[in-house]
Amino acid sequence: MTNPAEILPGMIFYGYYSEMRKEKACFFEHNTLVLQVSGQFTLETANQTISMQSGEMLLIGKNQLGHITKTPLPPKGLYETIVITLQEDLLRKVVLEEQIVIQQKYTGPHNIHIPGNDFLQGYFQSIVPYVRNPQKEMLNTLGILKVKEAVKLVLHAMPELSGFLFDFSEPYKIDLEKFMHSNFHFNVPVERFAQLTGRSLAGFKRDFQKTFGTSPRQWLMERRLTEARHLIEKKKKPSNIYLDLGFESLSHFSHSFKKKFGKTPSAW
Repeated sequence: MTNPAEILPGMIFYGYYSEMRKEKACFFEHNTLVLQVSGQFTLETANQTISMQSGEMLLIGKNQLGHITKTPLPPKGLYETIVITLQEDLLRKVVLEEQIVIQQKYTGPHNIHIPGNDFLQGYFQSIVPYVRNPQKEMLNTLGILKVKEAVKLVLHAMPELSGFLFDFSEPYKIDLEKFMHSNFHFNVPVERFAQLTGRSLAGFKRDFQKTFGTSPRQWLMERRLTEARHLIEKKKKPSNIYLDLGFESLSHFSHSFKKKFGKTPSAW
């Protein structure tokens, strides 16, 4: 399968892969829990690289871009994962139902590895049958209970994450120059960059022109090509870098590189 199947629409997804597959430029709009059933899951963002294997859980912060690498491992050579999207409406209900009081704002990393434990293993065993048998439809009420249970398990393992999960503040205007230099290689629309920096599209373009003296599209192309030249001079193969620099195809990369530098990447 090429995309995870929806077990509970919009909330619980299941992915099964029999060979290595890399997804790039994933955007996490909501806080997201990844439960690793088998194989290895690796997340790379501008500031972190985290890997986990069977029986472990990763909490990914909202409003982030990242690369995901999915790797099957022996003895079965399989990759299985369960992804739970923690939508804010549901998290608000949890706060009200549990009368949770946030003592202080969370200031730690945006992605947290949650080690396996007996409670987590029990949760895996209770949910895997549903995701492995999609013909057995999961009732919405049961699915929502399972999502709430996952949230409670996270807080049971790491109570300090309440400030992480229940932060409902809107994205604030962040340092545009610093953000773009850290995330230029992600192949996402300009509209997404605007959202992630806390700006409207018009505001993003206006601030971008003031900061960089050019348009976002022009700057992104120049920045990616400059980085490509640097990597090629370090003996990196063009075929190994073009995707990681946000180009959709090798031919597009080669054409753009030659147009800017007068030579193809392979001839540089």
